[in-house]
Amino acid sequence: MGRIEKLVENYARFAALPWEQNLAGPQRVWFAVYDKEDERRLRIRLEEFELETKKADHGWKLVDVSGAFAEWMAAEDYRESYFHAPGDLEMAMSGFLDSISRRVISALEAEEVDTNTIVAVHGISCIFGLIRVSDLIGAVESSIRGRLLIFFPGEFENNNYRLLDARDGWNYLAVPITAREGVQGR
Repeated sequence: MGRIEKLVENYARFAALPWEQNLAGPQRVWFAVYDKEDERRLRIRLEEFELETKKADHGWKLVDVSGAFAEWMAAEDYRESYFHAPGDLEMAMSGFLDSISRRVISALEAEEVDTNTIVAVHGISCIFGLIRVSDLIGAVESSIRGRLLIFFPGEFENNNYRLLDARDGWNYLAVPITAREGVQGR
């Protein structure tokens, strides 16, 4: 069985477990952790995660943030100046964080999303080096009613997540779901 197939299997078992309802926002976050080399394999298998979610009697909403930076940049009034002086872009990154946060919050607060819904975010690798996943989660955590599933290309080891195997990691409160044997979540 391939790594993505095993991830789907572990996710299905985890999604079927009873949900504790009195958790804080950061504790309602799940990370589906997979090898960065499996990004394309994961993308073509996203429907399997949706199917397993629905089998577990939960709602599903998918958010693709792959093009979020390009869309934000295209709408920026000062985009041409950023191309001439890329260092100036760093000061504008809070605007990108606001933009992508609004996109995720919009999904989390959609009318069809309730305490029994998983809002899944994929394409997170596209924000690497621009904003931190921890900042995005911090910006949206108060809007999580059900669960927020982040498809996370990287590593989980010793309670530390590393996006795209980057040097620095972060100890998120998120529940890890990996392709390893068994369900790692709490």
